[in-house]
Amino acid sequence: MAEESLLLQSPNASPSKSSSVLSEISNASTRPFVFAFTAISCGAYTFGCIVGYTAPTQTSIIKDLNLSIADFSFFGSILTVGLILGALICGKLTDLVGRVYTIWITNILFVIGWFAIAFAKDVWLLDVGRLLQGVSVGIFSYLGPFYISEIAPKNLRGAASSLVQLFTGVGLSVIYALGTVVDWRNLAILGSIPSLMVVPLLFFVPESPRWLVSASKVGREKEVEAVLLSLREAKSDVSEEAKEILEYTQHVEEQQDVDGRGFFKLFQRKYALPLIIGVVLISVPQLGGLNGYTFYTDTIFTSTGVSSDVGFILTSIVQISGGILGAVLVDLSGRRSILLVSQAGMFLGCLATALSFLLQKNNCWENGTPILALTSVMVYFGSYGLGMGSIPWTIASEIYPVDVKGAAGTVCNLVSSISSWLVAYSFSFLLQWSSTGTFVIFAAVMCIGYVFTAKLVPETKGKSLEEIQSLFTDSHPQDSTVF
Repeated sequence: MAEESLLLQSPNASPSKSSSVLSEISNASTRPFVFAFTAISCGAYTFGCIVGYTAPTQTSIIKDLNLSIADFSFFGSILTVGLILGALICGKLTDLVGRVYTIWITNILFVIGWFAIAFAKDVWLLDVGRLLQGVSVGIFSYLGPFYISEIAPKNLRGAASSLVQLFTGVGLSVIYALGTVVDWRNLAILGSIPSLMVVPLLFFVPESPRWLVSASKVGREKEVEAVLLSLREAKSDVSEEAKEILEYTQHVEEQQDVDGRGFFKLFQRKYALPLIIGVVLISVPQLGGLNGYTFYTDTIFTSTGVSSDVGFILTSIVQISGGILGAVLVDLSGRRSILLVSQAGMFLGCLATALSFLLQKNNCWENGTPILALTSVMVYFGSYGLGMGSIPWTIASEIYPVDVKGAAGTVCNLVSSISSWLVAYSFSFLLQWSSTGTFVIFAAVMCIGYVFTAKLVPETKGKSLEEIQSLFTDSHPQDSTVF
């Protein structure tokens, strides 16, 4: 494919790469950008806290509220129901009310959900709180990376997106650590603090310039340059960036008059490749066992003789370290190379976990099996933090034009949520069937993801969003639908 060969080419290397990066960081360190980055990072941190909340609190919640295993399983899995509901509305909501008002909505839902759990006396309020958290996480999964990609300078877009996703790992790690010493009700209250803290900042968070000039916001084009100036250093020349955004949006609007509007426009042939790339990349880590590892880490450790507290702490450190390394490298070495390394590491982690269960079942290498199990989980989470935790959504936020971005985000998010639910729901049954076989299946998924990335996923570093999107879509004159 012509567009594929163009995208797979690496951008021209800059002779002063380090100084260029430092200059971009300086330009991006304006108060509005810092406020926006902080707001999204707090949302990502809360996301991680929500996902990890059930692992360290299972025993105490069951005991305090006198729940059955079925009750607690429903409490844990209803999060994915909320994720699916949030995924269904995320694209339309952000297109309709804007990115900033959607941030307000997600933070309000975060707070209500945490307090419903913290003050629950019966299981129904516990479930309502978890459901609301799921809806907010489902919206934020799309909102966070897409908003950051729209306001960050192109040379820092990958790093900014990766750092935001890193806070998800930080939240997960913190909730794991605090869960060993803090009561589950107080842990829920602590989880609400980031959302409460970020509310005052939202009055100063700028709207996305690309949302302002999209076709449904006619008449707001003059705000683009002012918003870009607030997001960049005051002395920066943003005229070229503003011109590129305006011209490309105008081009997209003209295409809409020909192609039509609406959700199903996404399924035209010219959007087939970016749609497939987004869906596959985002679903691979879910189908590759992420929720199985995340929700049932304690089960994996105890089944192989590992101390849960030690396992949680070491795994958290490794995942955060991987996330930091990935954020540093993503705009230097590129998205594809980090994705490939990340997927290969997750594949090896799954195989090693499968081997540890096989050895434990057959009473072989009894002294070494717990070490192998711990190492395999650390390799899996460290590799996930390096690339697969952030880069799939970074790429998805880059490759879709503004006219189908909401629809594409909804589809990608919905596929991710359904994949997440499938693994969360089936994991216990799979373990009963075969612990070794379960992780071999996850390893096979990661292997397929590796081959897919090597063959089809483009390199997008160093290009503006408009350059990336036009390379995908403008080379397809046909407007016939894929389905």
